[in-house]
Amino acid sequence: MSAMLAHEFNNLFTPIMAYARQALDTGDEGLTKKALEKTLSNVEIMRQMCDRIVGMVKNGETGHSRYRIVKLIEDAMGCLGRDLAKDNIAVKIQIDPELAVRVNGHQIQQVLFNLILNARQAMLGRHGRLTLDAEPTGDGKVAVHVRDSGCGIRDEDLVRVFEPFFSTKQYEDKPDKRGLGLGLAICRELVEEHDGELSVESELGKGTTFTLTLPAAD
Repeated sequence: MSAMLAHEFNNLFTPIMAYARQALDTGDEGLTKKALEKTLSNVEIMRQMCDRIVGMVKNGETGHSRYRIVKLIEDAMGCLGRDLAKDNIAVKIQIDPELAVRVNGHQIQQVLFNLILNARQAMLGRHGRLTLDAEPTGDGKVAVHVRDSGCGIRDEDLVRVFEPFFSTKQYEDKPDKRGLGLGLAICRELVEEHDGELSVESELGKGTTFTLTLPAAD
């Protein structure tokens, strides 16, 4: 995540520096104004990215409240600070805008963030598709699915993905593709604290689906 954010920040800083340098070199008043406008615009984007991440981590919420699933997903996507289209990943959200769960919003946002980040990592270097859908299960719960068309998980690894410190990505050559093996273990713990379940299905070479089952809102 840190490597990805550093890359995005660098992309935002580059035009700021280019405009500022050109404005200083030429003394052009119009160009100086444009440089200041670009600086304000890009710094505001970076500020929003930081606010989302701090808000996700700094959880002051103690109880469970009603949250629309679409809103939780949108906030989790915002924390990525990354347009997945730049990674050749198409995103499709197929969820009733009013479908809601009763949860600690910050905690479930963290879970969704981790699952979406994992999905991105599984699809890097290929054209991918991230699909998020949800439906009531009929027993007072809602099932939320995070589906990717990535590399998939081997059967022998699939049974271990929720073990602390187990990671299928620990030896990747790029920092934003590596994992420490804590994310999914913590995600399952957070979901189970909501009297819910977190499960996974995967097919090697075709993709992976994580399913969160959470209490439906009244």
